[in-house]
Amino acid sequence: MSTATLAPEEPGLEAPPPPPEERQTSKAAIVAAILVVFAIAATILNGRDTRPLARSDLTGFQNWLGDLSDKLESARDSSAILQGLGHISDALDSVAQFLAELVSEPALPRPVPEIGWLGVIAVAVWIALAIAGWRMAVLTGLSFAAFGLFGFWTASMETLIVTFMSVAICLVIGIPVGIWMGRSRRATSVLTPILDGLQTLPSFVYLLPITLFFSIGVAAAVIVTLIYALPPVIRISAHGIRSVSKETIEAMQSLGTSRSQMLRKVQLPMAKRTIIVGVNQTIMAALSMATIAAFIDGPGLGKPVIKALESLDVGRAATAGLCIVIMAIMLDRVTTAASIRSEALPSAHSRRNRWIGLAASGVVAIVCVVLSRQYLDLATFPDKPDLGRPFAEGADSVSTWLSDNAASVTGAIKDAITYGLLNPLQELIAQSPWWLVALVLIGLSYVLGGLRSLVTTIVCIGVILGVGLWQDSMVTLTMTLVATILTMVLALVLGVWMAQSRGVDMVLRPVLDAAQVVPPFVYLVPALALFDPTRFTAIVAGIVYASPVAIKLVCDAIRDVSPTVIEAAESAGSSRWQIITKVQLPMARKGIQLAANQGMLYVFAMVVIGGLVGAGALGYLVYAGFTQAELFGKGLAAGIAIVALAIMLDRMAQGTSARRARTGNRRFLRSPFAGS
Repeated sequence: MSTATLAPEEPGLEAPPPPPEERQTSKAAIVAAILVVFAIAATILNGRDTRPLARSDLTGFQNWLGDLSDKLESARDSSAILQGLGHISDALDSVAQFLAELVSEPALPRPVPEIGWLGVIAVAVWIALAIAGWRMAVLTGLSFAAFGLFGFWTASMETLIVTFMSVAICLVIGIPVGIWMGRSRRATSVLTPILDGLQTLPSFVYLLPITLFFSIGVAAAVIVTLIYALPPVIRISAHGIRSVSKETIEAMQSLGTSRSQMLRKVQLPMAKRTIIVGVNQTIMAALSMATIAAFIDGPGLGKPVIKALESLDVGRAATAGLCIVIMAIMLDRVTTAASIRSEALPSAHSRRNRWIGLAASGVVAIVCVVLSRQYLDLATFPDKPDLGRPFAEGADSVSTWLSDNAASVTGAIKDAITYGLLNPLQELIAQSPWWLVALVLIGLSYVLGGLRSLVTTIVCIGVILGVGLWQDSMVTLTMTLVATILTMVLALVLGVWMAQSRGVDMVLRPVLDAAQVVPPFVYLVPALALFDPTRFTAIVAGIVYASPVAIKLVCDAIRDVSPTVIEAAESAGSSRWQIITKVQLPMARKGIQLAANQGMLYVFAMVVIGGLVGAGALGYLVYAGFTQAELFGKGLAAGIAIVALAIMLDRMAQGTSARRARTGNRRFLRSPFAGS
């Protein structure tokens, strides 16, 4: 959902004198004292001033939000601004309808699309061949065939339409803005906080505000997807422009190159591969949001997943989820291959053969398009063979078998976490007086994150209180903390193991890479099959979703520790365990903190989506806002509370990261191995 938001270090500033060890010890003691006092006070004051709000009750602010929605809806025909937005919505609807009739829906008076399934597959294969090579062309052909064989051809085409419409607009806006950021410090200073904020928010909270202005449907899905997917291409394009060698820039300037020539002939060509990586990240973000946009009536594969989850139909949810996974892997691999290919320098012979191959395959693609327009069997995807039904039945059988035979194991895990960690922590946080919890959060934010974190926390707490959803917010916070703790335990175990063993890394890293391209929605399906709809189901989905990025960050942080330092520790007689615990983990603290930061944000994004599978709290209220008109204001208020929680957690973690990074640097300078 987001990229690293670790606070950047300020270049050029000399590190202040190292503080005494007692300072770190006193900080840990202060945190411990705050928590102990909180636990004692919470026990005494349990159940008082918890600010609960019944599911059907509405506060004045929530009623105002609901009334605002009604007023905007009634003013659509009279307000110039809303009419302008309506024209944008109509234009997007028209483009989406045109594309749908082109590849997936009947283009009346034709009973079938303009281009049948054979023509669509042929064109997709030819595009993949042109930009990424024949291996990716084969992958693309098999992926498109799988969409039809599993029975989701139309839904898959709708998802691709929403994704590519959003990505096209993102690139038109994002690449020029990224170039601007890459060449202007002022633009960077203005836009960076905005991009930070957009990348901190869970995807779920984008949905309701968009419906205020664009209602629901295809246009709203495209708008929300492009807003969510825009930051990666801006950031990475700017990074690519800034990464061009200064020596190259200075050499070209000495030759009298103008700024426009510098951009066209030096910076853009040298940043091409990085910009394509940004396109890859934007496509993956767009696909992730395009599936979630089903909550606002966006077309595509998200709809069957939601319906199946609502009816606990694990088989159908797994089948639709499999198509999403196939699509994600296909898009990721093709764009990654295109990025690598962009830097290749083929010989003249290879270029001639490539153009001949493209021309020949282009002719084949055109023939397939013509045939798919002429023959009905080649226009609509055939019903047989049907791989979707046996796959769904198999998934149902596995789910049933797990319920019948593994319930004792899964139930024991669920009960151990629920009664041993989740319930006590929720009792402590959600059943304590609001002012006591607020004071603890404020105190911890100042101790851990400093003054900026303190101010942010005070504002966010005020927002949560203002929207009237304090207790639900604390329940969501509890689930996030539990899932983050479990994620980091898993990340430390597997990350250290990967860093110590190349064989383990070779096995796990491809799995983690593949898991990172899967949209979060899909993780709900196996979690639901294993643990039924409960809070713990959302926590498990959050752990599975967040673990890949956290494990890889921990592994990379351990590997970044200087080999010289490790050799010095070995020469001093340290055991393997001592090297890990006394050298590698302390010196990798910055990377581990980044893993915790990212893991927490990933977990938070999944926990709020988990409202669909029994997580309750803020995520469920947002979902209720989609499905029940009278709760729209409450759902929007829950979205605001989620934003406040996300910003508070992120800024607190950022402040901790920055402080620990500075401390880590100082400790490295004072390490007994640093001078070796």
